[in-house]
Amino acid sequence: MHPKQLLERYGLMPKKSLGQNFLSDENILARIAATADLQPADRVLEIGPGVGTLTRHLAQTAVSVVAVELDDRLLPILQAELADLNNVRLIHGDILEQDPSRLFDGPYKVVANVPYYITGAILRHLLDGTHKPTMMVLTVQKEVAERITAVPPQMSLLAVSVQFYGQAEIAGIIKAGAFWPRPDVDSAIVRIDLTKRPFPNIQNERAFMRLVRAGFSQKRKQLRNNLQALGLNKKQLTAILDKAGIDARRRAETLSLAEWATLYETLWPALSAQ
Repeated sequence: MHPKQLLERYGLMPKKSLGQNFLSDENILARIAATADLQPADRVLEIGPGVGTLTRHLAQTAVSVVAVELDDRLLPILQAELADLNNVRLIHGDILEQDPSRLFDGPYKVVANVPYYITGAILRHLLDGTHKPTMMVLTVQKEVAERITAVPPQMSLLAVSVQFYGQAEIAGIIKAGAFWPRPDVDSAIVRIDLTKRPFPNIQNERAFMRLVRAGFSQKRKQLRNNLQALGLNKKQLTAILDKAGIDARRRAETLSLAEWATLYETLWPALSAQ
């Protein structure tokens, strides 16, 4: 049944405040599930299952699905629509308050149609945590997807923050008309493979991200000026950047991920010695 009909049956309307835009096209739902390369032994975390259309696709292959829904109004619909699936666990709550290590005792994947307004917060919550997924397949606003997968000279804090943890790519575009209610913009399926972390030897994630945040702290400013927030002066930073082979006058968005890694390896010993 179409999400609109389901909600009408229960006397409900989508909440704009929660960014609720529902997908019902079976081909698109199957494509999202396929992008996660699900295997029979996989455990999946779904964020915002809505009325359960994607949940059913995931449960057909995965050994189990944990679906976290914030809107308590949708729980009766989910319970009814998914009643025949014994491998789905519904949780009423905010994903940002859920600890994946309490939900999964081993590897897991994330597959979700993510509300636009909370995409960045969800990425930070899952990527900064101690129990990271092996794969993330998210349907997000197309513009956000382009920022996540950006390359120099269009890098951003979001791009570096995601690409540091895994290989990110746009797996497909979903036109706005595929959703109900129809959003103002198109969406994209983003696939983040965390098994392909580019710099696994960098263990101090917090230190690396502190460096990157400093670099992006003020737009249009030179890297050398922004990095002074770390407590080093211009002369020290010029020497460090020169040693790393990076022009001190460059801006953060022009640096590749490899250059950020080189800068970290060159700069961090100086900070640790402070």
